[in-house]
Amino acid sequence: MDLSYRVVFMDYGKIKILYEDNHIIVVEKPINILVQADITKDIDLLTLIKKYLKEKYNKPGNVYLGLVHRLDRPVGGVMVLAKTSKAAARLSKMIRDSTFHKTYLAVVCGTLSGNGEFVDNIVSDEFKVSIDSSGKLAKLKYQVIANINNLTLVKINLITGRKHQIRAQFANHDYPLWGDQRYNKNAKSGEQIALWAANIKFKHPIKDEIMNFTTLPNLEKYPWSLFKNNVDNL
Repeated sequence: MDLSYRVVFMDYGKIKILYEDNHIIVVEKPINILVQADITKDIDLLTLIKKYLKEKYNKPGNVYLGLVHRLDRPVGGVMVLAKTSKAAARLSKMIRDSTFHKTYLAVVCGTLSGNGEFVDNIVSDEFKVSIDSSGKLAKLKYQVIANINNLTLVKINLITGRKHQIRAQFANHDYPLWGDQRYNKNAKSGEQIALWAANIKFKHPIKDEIMNFTTLPNLEKYPWSLFKNNVDNL
């Protein structure tokens, strides 16, 4: 995994801006923040980034910002947002065509070995997804990085992008994510899910250039701290 940034990032409040041009903006979503506003009216990523763009460029009126992929509220990591409708349409097509690559890091409970893939069918409701033959295809590939204390660090390449897919599939295969309050029955109150969107790679929607961005979770915080040396060597 390439851990180098192609550009210097800056901080905007709690939001790290990894890259920005006239067409896209790449950010690190903090944990426990909504991507998009909902009925809770809690602060959300889109609102924060729109505020940043409005202030930076002194824009009057509303600021366009296209959401092309999502992360669950408790999950942090790298995301790209579109600053134009053309960029949004092209990025969305890449995701549909599986040419937009997303890689995650997760700590799962149990000792998993080797490399493999999960292929399931999942159905979803407002709050949770479950495995069911009548559902939509969900596919991912994983690579085991290390095993420590009956926990396993895995790198995950998401092939499809279903709601809660990683969480539900690993739980269904008896390796629930550490700290997952929804899919891990043994998770304790207050634990933070060990799932992080570590890398995105895609062709720039306008330029003839491959964009590759990596960001890491807080390696000082358990259970990531167990695998600090392993992550550094990815």
